[in-house]
Amino acid sequence: MTHLPLEELTVLHAAICQALSDPKRILILYTLDECPRHVNDLAADLGLPQPTVSHHLRVLRQQALVLTERDGNGTLYRLADSRIIDVLETMRLVMFDALKRKTAVFNIT
Repeated sequence: MTHLPLEELTVLHAAICQALSDPKRILILYTLDECPRHVNDLAADLGLPQPTVSHHLRVLRQQALVLTERDGNGTLYRLADSRIIDVLETMRLVMFDALKRKTAVFNIT
């Protein structure tokens, strides 16, 4: 692991979190976890306009969360590191636990 100053590491961490802050991007990552796809296939699978998917892929690519490779006349998108799905799953577990605590607070009789 590269040893970066804490401040720089925190800025990079925040940039990745910001890239994950849009629900459409999270759906794109989960979809790419199934298999690599072309942008038009992703758009069709997610029911989103192709320009919207392209925009979100650009953001994910800027943070090195997805990679591209030429595939004939098109570009194939894939996860850069499948561990991002583990991170998303861990975040979901934390979210569910937080929701349980919130519910418990409001259900006190």
